[in-house]
Amino acid sequence: MFVSDLDRPWHQTPFPIQGFHIRSQDDIRSLVSHCKWVIIDVAEVREAVEHSKPGKRFNRQVRRSGRERDVVQLPPLNIKEPVRYEEVTTMKKELRVSKKLMMDAEASLHRVFETIRQHDTPDLRDVAIVTQKMVSSVVRNPNAMLWLSRTRQHDDYTYRHSLNTAIWALVCGRQLGLNEGLLNHLGLGCLLSQVGKLDLPAHILRNEGKLDAEDFSVYRTYVDRGAARLADSGLSRAVLSVVQGHRERHNGSGFPEGIRGDRIPLLAKVAGLAEYFETLIGPRSSAEPMTPARAVTLLYDMRNIEFQEDLVEQFIQAIGIYPTGSLVELNDGQRGIVVSHAPERRLWPKVMVMTDRAHRPLKSARIVDLAKYNEGRGTGETLTVAECLPHGTEGLNPEHYDVTGAEFRWNLSRIVGA
Repeated sequence: MFVSDLDRPWHQTPFPIQGFHIRSQDDIRSLVSHCKWVIIDVAEVREAVEHSKPGKRFNRQVRRSGRERDVVQLPPLNIKEPVRYEEVTTMKKELRVSKKLMMDAEASLHRVFETIRQHDTPDLRDVAIVTQKMVSSVVRNPNAMLWLSRTRQHDDYTYRHSLNTAIWALVCGRQLGLNEGLLNHLGLGCLLSQVGKLDLPAHILRNEGKLDAEDFSVYRTYVDRGAARLADSGLSRAVLSVVQGHRERHNGSGFPEGIRGDRIPLLAKVAGLAEYFETLIGPRSSAEPMTPARAVTLLYDMRNIEFQEDLVEQFIQAIGIYPTGSLVELNDGQRGIVVSHAPERRLWPKVMVMTDRAHRPLKSARIVDLAKYNEGRGTGETLTVAECLPHGTEGLNPEHYDVTGAEFRWNLSRIVGA
């Protein structure tokens, strides 16, 4: 049977994919443990029986605005000699390094963008060095850079967008097992992927999320403009492929060339997914950002349509259902921000609590590791994430608290009594 809906939000269950087949008794037991009822799509069941082939996974077509969108099925990603990375430092230690690194990255990016604005050829050595340091930081502990990307403020949307895209992409690349050389190409390509926008009219950049057909045709030229600006800069072919291909889409609906599937280079696929995710959740004046949990759901909706299925799944494995930096409310009313997550406990992240149950700000933040707290507790006693909150929710400014020290000043046994 095909489960098309649940009696609760998808992100509150271990079933993040919106729609899946029941294939075993274990699937049924898992459903029973989380839901009282589910909705079965009978049409999907019939279609699956009629059209699915033995050994081939049935792919549901997602319908939007009354029309079907192409589903493109490819063999699973094959990473040659994948690297298995382990966290070798704590977030507390890595933040000490990453704070300065983030400022250096912003300064380097600013210099490059200003040089390009003056129609000169930029010196990319500083950006390349910063990229290498960003890769090393993400390899050691991915949560520190993610935390800073979500909590630091920056006035220039293009700088922030480029930097945050690079961080999401590096975290995904780490999950895929890309070696550090490929991660350097990926990160540098993401940092430079937006340079073509410097040639676009200001009104198009201000209204990037809601352009009419004429303005969008101009907007689409930013990729070619950026690639042309960087053509003589000495960048590797791999880096340029990220700049050129980050707006291509799995089903051919992207630009500038409209290529699809395996014609899109792997690094460009990762960059495109990361850039799209940052577009959804990044705060800006022209559009209300999505919560990360909602953006995760939307990505699953696009698997094998705009983005390759197993790449989407690896991305979500890397960032979690509640990515680092997500504002959340717990089921007892306390509110805070996600500090980190464990892939095996994706619904129980580590949260820095910033308010009490009445949403009053705390004088000192307190960190709760939900996975550890809930060990051995019954269903009615567990502390869980009730919902993901919008960016900028009143009273939830993590800059007012010390995330590096909060965990060590408080005992978990003192937290739930707030």
